[in-house]
Amino acid sequence: MPTKIVVPELGESVVEATVGHWRKNQGDRVAVGDVLVELETEKVDLEVGAERGGVLARIERKEGEDVKIGEVLGVIEEAPAEEKAAAPGDETKPVEKEATVETVGTVKTVESVKTGIGEAGGRTGAEASAEEGGKTKRLVTPLARRVAEEHGINLSEIRPSDAAGRIRQRDVESFLQSRAPEAAAAPWPLEKPAPRPPAPSQPSTSQLVPGAPGSRPRLEERVRMSRRRQTIARRLVEAQHTAAMLTTFNEIDMTEVMQLRARWKEKFKSQHGVSLGIASFFLKAAIGALRQFPQLNAEIQGTEMVLKHYYDIGVAVGAPEGLVVPVLRDADQMGFAEIEKGIKEFARKASAGELTLDELRGGTFTISNGGVYGSMLSTPILNPPQVGILGLHKIENRAVPVEGKVEIRPMMYVALSYDHRIVDGMEAVQFLVRVKELVEDPASLLFAL
Repeated sequence: MPTKIVVPELGESVVEATVGHWRKNQGDRVAVGDVLVELETEKVDLEVGAERGGVLARIERKEGEDVKIGEVLGVIEEAPAEEKAAAPGDETKPVEKEATVETVGTVKTVESVKTGIGEAGGRTGAEASAEEGGKTKRLVTPLARRVAEEHGINLSEIRPSDAAGRIRQRDVESFLQSRAPEAAAAPWPLEKPAPRPPAPSQPSTSQLVPGAPGSRPRLEERVRMSRRRQTIARRLVEAQHTAAMLTTFNEIDMTEVMQLRARWKEKFKSQHGVSLGIASFFLKAAIGALRQFPQLNAEIQGTEMVLKHYYDIGVAVGAPEGLVVPVLRDADQMGFAEIEKGIKEFARKASAGELTLDELRGGTFTISNGGVYGSMLSTPILNPPQVGILGLHKIENRAVPVEGKVEIRPMMYVALSYDHRIVDGMEAVQFLVRVKELVEDPASLLFAL
């Protein structure tokens, strides 16, 4: 009996998606749990798996098409009788054979496939392939392979922690951490996402267009924007059209924070397993200032403003397909180590495309750090329905007057964009001054919360 592959529930307020990349071709054999197709939504990418084994008989919706919840993506039919007969033991549930990496000769990655139990005289397919041709092969889970490919890692260098010898995602991440330089040098996100070429779901076309008379033709390339990029573009325009957005600036002397980090970074990292960056200082300072100026931790609903007496702080993180803002829930209840671990995990998930809808939903205030990319000064755009966003920038040594003398100090420009409909300029300026006071005297953070 044919089984329809339908668009699943996409999450709260998300009703439409775009067909990204079909992992299987029409006519391919599929097993239960195989990922068939990737769907792009405005928040996260989703994988749709096979609920039963058989053959992918038809693909109803092509890559790039928009689909809604419940619509049919394709059809799975039972495998032909001869294929069933050719697989003894097919009555047992197929098990996944992870991608394998040859450790003799040229190292290469083999795509993940499915195999049944009972092949090669009682050995599993993985064991049989591992012994084929006298070569030793290692098993690699698909997620570990994807993370390794994104970071250009040779899988033969990784030692698996699995008793069965499988290389798992955690092994790849441990290898990345072991070879990475001191993470404290990058405030946050701790790791810039590796640039990736357009995915198969973003087809491009190139063409030569005539230049000016007497000049050579010009090469242009058209790349379809992903649904997430389209959503980002739409929301940024909406933010400027629907809010009375203004930005105020200040500068912060980072001397005390930098000295405190230098004194405690080794002990902090050995005790908590994460580096002490600047993120936790600014997040704590922002919460202290929000308590004093609650209009910046609010939103407008009709003719009312909703003041929120909880602090779910959004952290802007660069991802390969565009900026995302995961949320640290009840950040006022978190310690420095919890904040740093949370932000580091968000950066990892954003790079690997693993952020969930729940992690991106909500938020009462946002902090964005353009300084990690070298930005000296910018005007951050509001993340509706929030009415405030704090922008951090690159720390630069500058000559500043200190008690009648000129000294070289590590300085940072900070920017606060706010919705002037419910936040007055005086409140915005005082908020930023309060953030400055708390960061320049880190000990005061103990009494501000």
